[in-house]
Amino acid sequence: MIDKKILEIVVCPKCRSPLEYDEESKKLRCEVCMLAYIIADGIPLLIEEEAEIIVDTER
Repeated sequence: MIDKKILEIVVCPKCRSPLEYDEESKKLRCEVCMLAYIIADGIPLLIEEEAEIIVDTER
């Protein structure tokens, strides 16, 4: 789990949209860019080049 205070201020480094915590994958997701950022030891690693592309099978 990630601290809720962090979620209030963290944004996507690519588009500056708010990020959402994905409980299932334990990652921060940007629904605009369709990128997922990992969290290591409770710290979001917001490096665009290391983000994973979200493959949404429901769209």
